[in-house]
Amino acid sequence: MSAAQRLAEARELLAEHPVVDGHNDLPWALRQQVRYDLAQRDIAGDQSAHLHTDIPRLRAGGVGAQFWSVYVRSDYAGDEAVSATLEQIDAVAQLIDRYPGDLVRALTADDMEQARAEGRIASLMGAEGGHSINNSLATLRALHLLGVRYMTLTHNDTIDWADSATDEPRHGGLTDFGREVVREMNRVGMLVDLSHVAATTMRDALAVSVAPVVFSHSSARAVCDHPRNIPDDVLALLPANGGVAMATFVPKFILPAAVEWTLAADENLRTHGFHHLDTTPEAMALHRAFEAERPRPVATAATVADHLDHMREVAGVDHIGIGGDYDGTAFTPTGLDDVAGYPNLVAELLARGWSRADLAKLTWSNAVRALRDAEAVAREVSATRGPSNAVL
Repeated sequence: MSAAQRLAEARELLAEHPVVDGHNDLPWALRQQVRYDLAQRDIAGDQSAHLHTDIPRLRAGGVGAQFWSVYVRSDYAGDEAVSATLEQIDAVAQLIDRYPGDLVRALTADDMEQARAEGRIASLMGAEGGHSINNSLATLRALHLLGVRYMTLTHNDTIDWADSATDEPRHGGLTDFGREVVREMNRVGMLVDLSHVAATTMRDALAVSVAPVVFSHSSARAVCDHPRNIPDDVLALLPANGGVAMATFVPKFILPAAVEWTLAADENLRTHGFHHLDTTPEAMALHRAFEAERPRPVATAATVADHLDHMREVAGVDHIGIGGDYDGTAFTPTGLDDVAGYPNLVAELLARGWSRADLAKLTWSNAVRALRDAEAVAREVSATRGPSNAVL
């Protein structure tokens, strides 16, 4: 089969089994760039000059469901973090209201299937970092009522009850309160997201959770030794838990040669007064100037496929998915430049001998099943346990 034929087969497969992407930072990009003025970034048309994401490219990429990240930076604290998270949730609501022919609010696995049947993109939300609840289980429950269906336990910084992968550990994983957070997430039906957390936190959460966990955007540490990735012993725990590890496309997490380069590029941003996660035009101009002097190692769709091959071998094909992290990263792999690129990844996996049945699990079925199972657990747990009022 030729490359063109594989790409055509990939598009045909995605028409039937579209991508559930675990993580897209469009709401934060809209906050940074235009303070949620959606008219200035009308994603009904081409926004490739500003964003990785717009509706035509979501359609071209075969995306059928998107977990929109309602991320706020982890240096936001207390009530500031909560209010900023609420603004992010409101931004997603505005997007859904503005584009009802293409986006539809989804709260359940059944909603995801209904959206697929209607030919619309199921729009779910994930909160990225436990700082968003300000140590309050009532706030956690409020986020769930507003539609948030996963919470990443930490972002880049260790918080009062959980260690992050990219900060100094303080707790050895989860504290007692952190374990109660996991239990309450199980009770309400919110997926526990273990991207960004320390490996000790991953293991603690898996030991506590009676519902499937997810890694919304993390790849394999055995392929690229970065703390944001998942160790093999943790991947091996997913079959018993029912969870799903969703491979990310961020070059600095998937390509060993990109790790050192990105550290230097991030430091260059900070030296000029920018946050290292800033993707505004001014920050990107600095990045491009840095890249001109020091060429950037470039990942490809094959780089991501290497991670998926390994994750499949260790965790099994029923426990892997995709979480691109578009609009949350300055750089993307060649062939996966934006949300239109998913067919290139599927074509690469077809070339490696992946079956259509296995690819359908990767793109759609695994993520939908994990949410459905979490809903079933929530019904069981909530029948015997009321809301927790534990405090830190």
